[in-house]
Amino acid sequence: MTPKLADYIAEGRTLSADEREIAALALQQISDTEQAEVDAAWDEEIDLRVDEILTGKVELVDGEETRRMARAMLAARRK
Repeated sequence: MTPKLADYIAEGRTLSADEREIAALALQQISDTEQAEVDAAWDEEIDLRVDEILTGKVELVDGEETRRMARAMLAARRK
């Protein structure tokens, strides 16, 4: 941790709970440019997944079957 960051954290601890919450929310926000990049990446991923479904590269499994498979995988890891 840099000294500058340590100073910010120390100052942040002097804030009220409401102020800390507001600061935390503000730090989580991203710029419009960053949001556009995130949205573009998700659009690309969605297009890829839809293509895989339409071309038959992946087999769709219903929710109950997915849960059964996940439980079986977890049980195998626990052994």
